[in-house]
Amino acid sequence: MKDLLKFLTCGNVDDGKSTLIGHLLYDTKQLYADQKQALELDSRVGSTGGQIDYSLLLDGLMSEREQGITIDVAYRYFKTEMRSYIVADAPGHEEYTRNMAVAASFAQLAIILIDASKGVQIQTRRHLRICYLMGIRDFLFAINKMDMVGYDRQRCREIENTIHGMTDTFTLNSLAIIPVSATAGDNITEHSDKMPWYNGPSLLEYLDQVEVRSDPSDTDFTMPVQRVCRPDSSFRGFQGQIESGSIKVGEEIRSLPSGESATVTGILTGFDAVDEAVTGQPVTLQLDREIDISRGCVLVTGKGHPISESFVVTLLWMDESPLVPGVNYILKLGTKMANVTIMEIQYKIDIHSGRHVPAERLYKNEIGVCSVLSTEKIILDTFDKSQALGGLILIDQVTNRTCAGGTVRDVLSGHGDLFWQNFDLTREIRGRNMGQTPLTIWFTGLSGSGKSTLANALEKRLYSMGKHTMVLDGDNIRMGLNRDLGFSEEDRIENIRRIAQVAKLMNDAGLIVLTSFISPYHRDRENARAIIGSSFVEVYVSTSLEECESRDTKQLYKKARMGEIPDFTGVSSPYEVPVSPDITVDTAGRQIDDCVADILDKLASFLN
Repeated sequence: MKDLLKFLTCGNVDDGKSTLIGHLLYDTKQLYADQKQALELDSRVGSTGGQIDYSLLLDGLMSEREQGITIDVAYRYFKTEMRSYIVADAPGHEEYTRNMAVAASFAQLAIILIDASKGVQIQTRRHLRICYLMGIRDFLFAINKMDMVGYDRQRCREIENTIHGMTDTFTLNSLAIIPVSATAGDNITEHSDKMPWYNGPSLLEYLDQVEVRSDPSDTDFTMPVQRVCRPDSSFRGFQGQIESGSIKVGEEIRSLPSGESATVTGILTGFDAVDEAVTGQPVTLQLDREIDISRGCVLVTGKGHPISESFVVTLLWMDESPLVPGVNYILKLGTKMANVTIMEIQYKIDIHSGRHVPAERLYKNEIGVCSVLSTEKIILDTFDKSQALGGLILIDQVTNRTCAGGTVRDVLSGHGDLFWQNFDLTREIRGRNMGQTPLTIWFTGLSGSGKSTLANALEKRLYSMGKHTMVLDGDNIRMGLNRDLGFSEEDRIENIRRIAQVAKLMNDAGLIVLTSFISPYHRDRENARAIIGSSFVEVYVSTSLEECESRDTKQLYKKARMGEIPDFTGVSSPYEVPVSPDITVDTAGRQIDDCVADILDKLASFLN
C-alpha cells in the first residue's frame, strides 16, 4: 500500500492556490476525458484569454467562479508512483479563515503560496500561524507567478529572506522554498529551464520525497470512547477510533477518569473479529468485566493522560462577536463535551511580528492564549503529545455556532487537585426542612422598570406564606461584593457571574432567592442559568423604555442623555430582550400587588 500524504494549499487570496493544484492534477493525468473536455470548454469564457484555467478544477461553486476566489475547501485525491495524496485547497480571503483552519486541521504538510509580484501578505503570515497552531510542522513555500516578474532570481531571494525571517521562531520538521509558475507549469511536475539558477526539485518531486512527521510522540494506546454499543443484553462494546498506539486481545486497559481496569476480550473492526488493532482504526472493544465507561471517557494503556479542570489554550477566534473573559462556552475535546469559562486572555499574537500583545478581548481571526476553567474534570493533554486530546473547539451556548478552534498549550494542576466535597445535607433536604423548593427568581429589565419594587413586594408575600427568602439587589451588591466592577461589557459579565454563584450558594442553603439586576445580555443570563441550574426562573419586566424614562426617579436617564453616564443600558448600551422568559410582567399602569399576584400564580408550578 502506498504511503498517504495529506496536505493543503493556502496563502493570500489570488496567489494561485487553485491554479497550482489544478495544473498538478492536469499534468499528472488525474483527469477523466470528460473532465478535461469540460475544463477546456469552460476556460474559453474565463479570465485566462482562452488558455486553460486550471483553477476551475477546484473552484466548483458558482459564486467562486463569478468572484474568481475560493470560498469553501475543495478536496482532491491523486497518486504518483511514489505516493498517494489528499489535497485540500483552502480559501485565501480573510472572511473565510475558519474554512482554511478546518483544512489545516486535517493536513500533515502545508504548501503556502506567495505571489512573487506582491510578496508576503498579512494572510500569508496568518495562515502560517494557523497551520502551526493546528500541528503542521512541514512547510513548502511556493513562490508563484515567477513569470510575472520575469523569473527574476533577485526577487526570489528577497522573498526567501522574508520567509526565513518569519519562520525562524518556529520549530519545524522541514522547510522548502520552490519558485514556480502555476499558470505556465514551471517547476510544478518538472524542472523548468526558465529558471536555470534554481537547482532544487520540482514541487511534485519534493512532495514525493519529503518525510513528514505523522504520529504524535505519545505511542501508548489511546482511544476516546464515542459510543457504548449494547444491541442486546448479551453484548456490551465500547466504540471509538484508536488515536495512538495499538491494542491486542488479552491486554489490560484503564478507563479515565475513573482509573478502573479491565482486560480486552474481543476486538471488532466492523463485523470482523481481530486479534490486534492499530492507530487510525475504528474499533469496538469488549472487556472481561463491567467498569465505569461512557461517551467522553478515554481508554488507555501505560501512564495515560492528565486529568484537570484548568488549562491554557491557544485559540483562533472565528466568531463575529469578540471573545471576552468570564463568558461560558461549550468545549468539545475529543469525544468530550463540557461547560467551560474563559478566565483570562493572557495575550494575543501579533500576526506581523509574532510578539505577545496584552489584550482584553479577541476579535475575529485573531489568535490568542487564554486560561480556561471547566465545570468538570477533563482528560486532555498538550497538543504536541496528543493531537486527539489536545485539539478543541469552543461552541456558543446560545447560538450553537463554533466560535473558536485551538489547541491545549499547558495543563494546570491547581484546580486538578481540588475536589468538590459532597455533604449529607443537600439543598433538597434543607428545602424540605423549610417547607419549600429552593429557587432563584431572576428579575431582568431596564432601569426603572420596577424590578426592585417587584422583588421587594414578592419577598414580603412569600415571607407571609412562611417561605425563607433573600433579595439580591443590583445597587446593593455593587456597593459591596462587586464594588471593584464598573459598567463595561467585561465588568457586567463578571458582575452577573458572581451574583449567579452567590444565588446558587443560597439555593444550596435551601433559600428562595430574588435577584434584581438589569442583566442586559442574553448570553449572561444564560450563563447564570447554567450556573444555577434547574432552580433558575427568569422573570422579564417588560416595561417600555419610554415608560422607564418617564419615571426616572434617580435622574439616571437624564444624566445618560447628557453624556454624564457612559454605557447606560437603553441609552448608550443595548438591552437584549429575553427570547423565552419563564414569566413576563409589565408594570406600566398596573398596581404592584396585581403584578405580584400574577407572578405568584405563574410561580405555583415552580414552588410546588
